[in-house]
Amino acid sequence: MVAQGTPGVIARIRDARGVWDGRAGVGDLVTERPRSTSEKFRIASVTKTFTATVLLGLEAEGRISLDDSVEEWLPGVVRGKGYRPGNITVRHLLNHTSGMFDYNMDEGFRALYAGDEFDRNRHTRWSPEELVDIALAHPPNFQPEQGSRPGRPGRWDYSDTNYILAGMVVEKATGGTYAQAVERLVIRPLGLRGTSVPGASPRLPAPHARHYSTLFEDGPEAKVRDVTEFSPTVAFSAGQMISTVGDVNTFMSKLLAGELLPPAQQRQLLDAVHVDGDKGHGGPQDRYGLGIRQFKLKEDCWAWGHGGMIPGSATRTLASADGRRVMTMNRNGDWGEQRLEDAAVETEFCEL
Repeated sequence: MVAQGTPGVIARIRDARGVWDGRAGVGDLVTERPRSTSEKFRIASVTKTFTATVLLGLEAEGRISLDDSVEEWLPGVVRGKGYRPGNITVRHLLNHTSGMFDYNMDEGFRALYAGDEFDRNRHTRWSPEELVDIALAHPPNFQPEQGSRPGRPGRWDYSDTNYILAGMVVEKATGGTYAQAVERLVIRPLGLRGTSVPGASPRLPAPHARHYSTLFEDGPEAKVRDVTEFSPTVAFSAGQMISTVGDVNTFMSKLLAGELLPPAQQRQLLDAVHVDGDKGHGGPQDRYGLGIRQFKLKEDCWAWGHGGMIPGSATRTLASADGRRVMTMNRNGDWGEQRLEDAAVETEFCEL
C-alpha cells in the first residue's frame, strides 16, 4: 500500500496465536516520522457500529424500541419530498432500509470539501438538523416498505443521513449528548482509553499521525493536502469518532462475543439484510445488520465488521462471528486501491 502512494498504514490482529502489530510508511510527510499502532485516528463510518450499539443498549434499558418511528422521536424533522417519517423506524435507519437520501451525495455539499474549498470550510460547524435538511432537498431513494428484509431481498441504500437521525434519536431518548451516551454504554464499560467522541473539536488527541487527502481530485496531478484538523460535526453520529486499532479490536471482539448486549439485542444486531449492489465499503453479496456488515470475503468465508472513509483516514475492521479473531487497519491517506487491503483480510480470515 505504501509503495502505491499511501503515506502510512497500521494494523493489529488478535487471534488464537496472540497479537500481531504491523506498520509501514510515515505518519508525517514532512518529518517522515514512522507510523505507530498506538496512534489515534478518525474511524469514520466505523462510528456507525458504536451508534447502533448505543441504540440497542437503550432498547435493552426500555427507553426505546427499534420499531418506534422517526416521527415519534423527531416530530417534524423529516418532511416533504415524499418522505413518510411515520413509516420509517429506528431499525430502518440502522440497517439502511429507510430510503433516506445520503446528504454526502448532494453535489453542493460535496463541493464545499473538494480541493481548495476544503480550507475555506474545514472549520464550519454543522448541526445535525442542517445535515438532514441537505438530504431533504432530494426525494427518497425508495419507501421503507420496499426495503430489504432478512430473508427477503429488496431495496437498500447506504446513507449517512440514517445515522445522523439515529444520533438525534439517542439524544432525544437520553436527554443528554450523543457523546455522553457512547461514553456510558460503550467506552467506559470496555475501558477504551484511546477512544473519544470529539463533538465540535477539530483536533486529534495525541499521539496521532497527520491525515492526508486528495479531496476528490484524481490522477497523478492530484494535490495531497494535510486535512488533520477539521470540524467533525460534518459527520456527527455517522462518522465523527476517534480511536486506535487496539480499542476498535476490543470493541469488535466484545460486541461479537455477546459481552456488550443482552441476547435479544444481540440477535437484532446480527439480523442482517441483503445489500442492493456494491455500496458502503463492501461488495454486492454482503449482508448488513444493525451498524455492522457481514462481508463475503470468498466463497464460504465471511466476517463481520465495517469500513470507514473520511478526509485523510481510511479504516477497516473485521471480526469472526465469535469475536475471537479481529483485525483493524488504518491508512492516513484516503486514496488508492483497496486490493492489497483485501488480500490481507482474506489471508487472515480465509486462509489461516
